[in-house]
Amino acid sequence: MSRYKITLEYDGARFSGWQLQKNERSIQGDLMEACRKVFQTDRFELYGAGRTDSGVHALGQVAHLEVESRLPPNSMQMKLNDELPHDINILRVEKAPARFHARHDAIARSYVYQISRRRNAFGKKFMWWVKDELDVKAMQDACRLFVGMKDYQSFTNEKGGDKSTIVEVQRLEIHERGDLLVVHIIGSHFLWKMVRRIVGVLVEVGRRQMTQEQIQSFFNAPSNEPARFTAPPAGLFLERVYFPGDSAPTGYKLLFEV
Repeated sequence: MSRYKITLEYDGARFSGWQLQKNERSIQGDLMEACRKVFQTDRFELYGAGRTDSGVHALGQVAHLEVESRLPPNSMQMKLNDELPHDINILRVEKAPARFHARHDAIARSYVYQISRRRNAFGKKFMWWVKDELDVKAMQDACRLFVGMKDYQSFTNEKGGDKSTIVEVQRLEIHERGDLLVVHIIGSHFLWKMVRRIVGVLVEVGRRQMTQEQIQSFFNAPSNEPARFTAPPAGLFLERVYFPGDSAPTGYKLLFEV
């Protein structure tokens, strides 16, 4: 058995998310079906670096595949893409060390969220159109409150149990590109709905409906308030997964500009 690192992109609009689910279409499920057809076996392992929710997209998701095959990586990429639907595309297949694990070896992940400040004929699946006027400077100033090692219990449904809600956010920035606002976030990992709730809270700041003091209170004590402002999944993209030795980020990716 050999192990491979697979980098892929996908439009998540028609899927229930990354993870395999019974009676639901998933990215992992379609990839596994393509593997069965290409390798003519059920004896393989396929794991992703992280789970994206229903309707969320990826520009650079990473998975590892362990399978018995004599195909070179470039042929493997082409054959798998031939079996995949149009909204999943494998960008690269690389031979990986035997112990490489897409999720356990990842040291950081980055997401981008696209907010449109105008009606757009083509971007409904890939951005959130916010009709209200937004105070971008106030949103940018509020970003600093999220950076660092913090308890994000107020920003996720993952409450209780043994799973920690402590996350290190290394960078949170908002960039203006014409009528587009791009929220760019890099962190050690992300909790369920965490990024979408951060975006929703920042938009409330932009609407002048929330203060920095209110945001700070969400870290001081658990609150259900951020759940009210959860941004829709359409604007969210898993941008990149970072592994030891990867170069530091120099910018961010966009699907397209408006």
